[in-house]
Amino acid sequence: MQRGNSAASRDIAFHLHPYSNHRRLERQGELLVTEGKGVRVKDEAGKEYIEGCAGLWCTSLGFGEERLIEAAARQMRKLSFYHSFHHKSHDVVAELAERLVAMMPVKMSHAFFNNSGSEANDTAVKIIWYYNNARGRPRKKKIIARFKGYHGVTVASASLSGLPNNHRSFDLPIANIRHTDCPHHYRFAHAGESEEDFATRLAENLDLMIQREDPETVGAFIAEPVMGAGGVIVPPRTYYEKIQKVLKKHDVLFIADEVITGFGRTGKMFGTEAFDLKPDIITVAKALSSAYLPISATVVSEPIYQALADESDKIGIFAHGYTYSGHPVCCAVAIETLKIYEERDIIGHVQKVAPRLQNGLRQRFANHPLVGEIRGLGLVAGVELVADKTTKAPFDPNQGAGNILTAETNKHGLILRQIGDAQAFAPPLVISEGDIDEMLDRFGKALDDTTARLAPRQRASLRA
Repeated sequence: MQRGNSAASRDIAFHLHPYSNHRRLERQGELLVTEGKGVRVKDEAGKEYIEGCAGLWCTSLGFGEERLIEAAARQMRKLSFYHSFHHKSHDVVAELAERLVAMMPVKMSHAFFNNSGSEANDTAVKIIWYYNNARGRPRKKKIIARFKGYHGVTVASASLSGLPNNHRSFDLPIANIRHTDCPHHYRFAHAGESEEDFATRLAENLDLMIQREDPETVGAFIAEPVMGAGGVIVPPRTYYEKIQKVLKKHDVLFIADEVITGFGRTGKMFGTEAFDLKPDIITVAKALSSAYLPISATVVSEPIYQALADESDKIGIFAHGYTYSGHPVCCAVAIETLKIYEERDIIGHVQKVAPRLQNGLRQRFANHPLVGEIRGLGLVAGVELVADKTTKAPFDPNQGAGNILTAETNKHGLILRQIGDAQAFAPPLVISEGDIDEMLDRFGKALDDTTARLAPRQRASLRA
């Protein structure tokens, strides 16, 4: 590969990218972003883009928020680092833990801090295992996740993720992980099956799975209130009501993965509220600090905390933690982020502007020949491309429909999250109605250009 002097060429030469096809990266290059302000970013050539997925679903307050920048600088000068190991701590982590537990949508007890959503869910797995050992139930260790669910990329959290590419060539999943149905009515409902009947069938399948596995071996069920990286999948009506009855019947704990949905994305502070969930553990990350610094939390109920505390006393230690757990600078930024959510009524703002996104997508693109389904709520949405609207037939992967649309959105100054042949919208929560309109205009142009590029390929496919 020829090396140049640009930042992009040096990046490709030396940087091992996450979630990338490295040979394609070498052949086609990359989009290298150099600055951002509000809901917009610029690349190294100075071209401006609307960041329609808030980076990775995370930059909730947009780019360049001075209060967060100042919070980091102020804390850096006061206490640049301290830890929480071996009965030590610091004032900033104490304040954040208190705030976070108080704002949980269901009664919780203690918050454990990690550095990413992956680590938050990895910690949840270890806590489930530790908890059941403490309860004298050493067999109750299996965790059920869902096909197309996404929970991270550590060994445990990638195993929970129900996406084949997270397992291929990594020798995953590990033992004691199981996967049940994906609650995507559009793709997986039987002909004529209502949302409620689909939800009933999925709950019955979960019940049967737990019985087959033996309830005495099943410790927990994990779910995103709205699936993110699986394609922005909103559960069918009555789904969680029925699923939670099954979990209660078999004494299976519920982990709510709020890494994407936490802090306003759905129009509620937490997705747990949007769907009346009653989890035993809640994991949060991303918008906890508006992604300005890496921090996440695994928040546990009082019964779980008491069992952990007793076991740590029995064996001498709860031997889990990271060097940067509860890093004071990250905690300071998270505290300021939570203050901004409250002071600026970010939830109220999301509720005000979300219809502009949801209705705009449906009104403008539902009848587009390439669009199969538009789904979402709050400020998160997905648009799925199909080769045939009537049969819902997907495109042949060789046609690269999703890749073409991604290239076209970038050309028109819009960055979205490609998920196969679907595009995810999750803009910063501070986005205005005017910026939503501009985002939809750019998407419309990209969609039309994609149609023109795909037409010859579709005709060739039909001839073949």
